[in-house]
Amino acid sequence: MPYVDGFVVPVPKDKIEAYRAMAETAGAVWREHGALEFHECIADDVKAGEVTSFPQAVQLKEDETVFFSWIVYNSREERDVINEKVMKDPRLKDSMTPESMPFDGKRMFWGGFNTFVSL
Repeated sequence: MPYVDGFVVPVPKDKIEAYRAMAETAGAVWREHGALEFHECIADDVKAGEVTSFPQAVQLKEDETVFFSWIVYNSREERDVINEKVMKDPRLKDSMTPESMPFDGKRMFWGGFNTFVSL
Protein backbone atom coordinates (compact mmCIF):
# COMPACT_ATOMS: atom_id res chain seq x y z
CA MET A 1 0.00 0.00 0.00
CA PRO A 2 1.32 3.49 -0.82
CA TYR A 3 2.75 5.97 1.66
CA VAL A 4 1.41 9.55 1.67
CA ASP A 5 2.74 12.88 2.90
CA GLY A 6 -0.08 15.33 3.61
CA PHE A 7 0.16 19.12 3.97
CA VAL A 8 -2.20 21.93 4.92
CA VAL A 9 -1.05 25.50 4.33
CA PRO A 10 -2.59 28.99 4.44
CA VAL A 11 -1.83 31.04 1.32
CA PRO A 12 -2.54 34.76 0.90
CA LYS A 13 -5.06 35.23 -1.91
CA ASP A 14 -2.77 37.70 -3.65
CA LYS A 15 0.00 35.06 -3.74
CA ILE A 16 -2.00 32.18 -5.23
CA GLU A 17 -0.27 32.42 -8.60
CA ALA A 18 3.16 32.53 -6.93
CA TYR A 19 2.13 29.46 -4.93
CA ARG A 20 1.01 27.75 -8.16
CA ALA A 21 4.40 28.42 -9.77
CA MET A 22 6.22 27.08 -6.70
CA ALA A 23 3.94 24.01 -6.57
CA GLU A 24 4.39 23.23 -10.26
CA THR A 25 8.17 23.32 -9.87
CA ALA A 26 8.04 21.30 -6.64
CA GLY A 27 5.69 18.74 -8.19
CA ALA A 28 8.00 18.24 -11.16
CA VAL A 29 10.99 17.82 -8.84
CA TRP A 30 9.21 15.32 -6.58
CA ARG A 31 7.98 13.30 -9.56
CA GLU A 32 11.43 13.29 -11.20
CA HIS A 33 12.92 11.94 -7.97
CA GLY A 34 10.36 9.13 -7.76
CA ALA A 35 7.10 10.31 -6.19
CA LEU A 36 4.10 8.58 -7.77
CA GLU A 37 1.66 11.50 -7.46
CA PHE A 38 1.73 15.15 -6.41
CA HIS A 39 -1.50 17.06 -5.68
CA GLU A 40 -2.23 20.65 -4.65
CA CYS A 41 -5.88 21.47 -3.90
CA ILE A 42 -7.31 24.91 -3.12
CA ALA A 43 -10.20 25.29 -0.66
CA ASP A 44 -13.66 25.45 -2.17
CA ASP A 45 -16.11 24.30 0.51
CA VAL A 46 -14.11 24.83 3.71
CA LYS A 47 -15.87 26.49 6.60
CA ALA A 48 -14.66 27.40 10.08
CA GLY A 49 -15.89 24.91 12.64
CA GLU A 50 -16.99 25.31 16.23
CA VAL A 51 -14.20 23.16 17.63
CA THR A 52 -11.75 22.57 14.77
CA SER A 53 -11.47 22.95 11.01
CA PHE A 54 -8.94 23.60 8.27
CA PRO A 55 -9.22 27.39 8.74
CA GLN A 56 -8.78 27.10 12.51
CA ALA A 57 -5.89 24.67 12.20
CA VAL A 58 -3.83 27.18 10.19
CA GLN A 59 -5.14 30.30 11.95
CA LEU A 60 -6.53 31.44 8.60
CA LYS A 61 -6.65 35.20 8.03
CA GLU A 62 -9.40 36.96 6.09
CA ASP A 63 -7.17 37.55 3.05
CA GLU A 64 -6.02 33.89 2.84
CA THR A 65 -7.25 30.56 1.56
CA VAL A 66 -6.31 27.00 2.53
CA PHE A 67 -4.45 24.47 0.40
CA PHE A 68 -4.63 20.75 1.10
CA SER A 69 -1.87 18.83 -0.63
CA TRP A 70 -0.45 15.34 -0.76
CA ILE A 71 2.36 13.37 -2.32
CA VAL A 72 2.16 9.61 -2.91
CA TYR A 73 5.11 7.20 -2.70
CA ASN A 74 5.54 3.44 -2.94
CA SER A 75 6.69 3.24 0.69
CA ARG A 76 8.01 5.25 3.62
CA GLU A 77 11.51 4.06 2.81
CA GLU A 78 11.23 5.41 -0.75
CA ARG A 79 9.68 8.62 0.61
CA ASP A 80 12.69 9.17 2.85
CA VAL A 81 15.14 8.66 -0.03
CA ILE A 82 13.10 10.84 -2.41
CA ASN A 83 12.72 13.66 0.12
CA GLU A 84 16.45 13.68 0.78
CA LYS A 85 17.07 14.14 -2.95
CA VAL A 86 14.34 16.78 -3.24
CA MET A 87 15.75 18.84 -0.38
CA LYS A 88 19.13 18.91 -2.14
CA ASP A 89 17.68 19.76 -5.57
CA PRO A 90 18.91 23.23 -6.65
CA ARG A 91 15.58 24.02 -8.36
CA LEU A 92 13.92 24.25 -4.94
CA LYS A 93 16.72 25.83 -2.94
CA ASP A 94 15.49 29.41 -3.38
CA SER A 95 11.89 28.53 -2.47
CA MET A 96 12.87 26.85 0.81
CA THR A 97 13.65 30.03 2.76
CA PRO A 98 10.91 31.75 4.80
CA GLU A 99 11.47 35.02 2.91
CA SER A 100 10.80 33.42 -0.48
CA MET A 101 7.80 31.25 0.43
CA PRO A 102 4.44 32.57 -0.82
CA PHE A 103 2.87 31.53 2.51
CA ASP A 104 3.55 31.53 6.24
CA GLY A 105 5.44 28.29 6.82
CA LYS A 106 4.96 28.57 10.59
CA ARG A 107 1.23 27.89 10.16
CA MET A 108 1.69 24.99 7.75
CA PHE A 109 1.30 21.48 9.10
CA TRP A 110 2.19 18.13 7.58
CA GLY A 111 2.79 14.49 8.29
CA GLY A 112 3.43 11.08 6.77
CA PHE A 113 0.71 8.46 6.59
CA ASN A 114 0.47 4.75 5.87
CA THR A 115 -2.44 3.89 3.61
CA PHE A 116 -5.15 2.27 5.74
CA VAL A 117 -7.98 1.73 3.23
CA SER A 118 -7.72 2.14 -0.54
CA LEU A 119 -10.66 1.30 -2.81
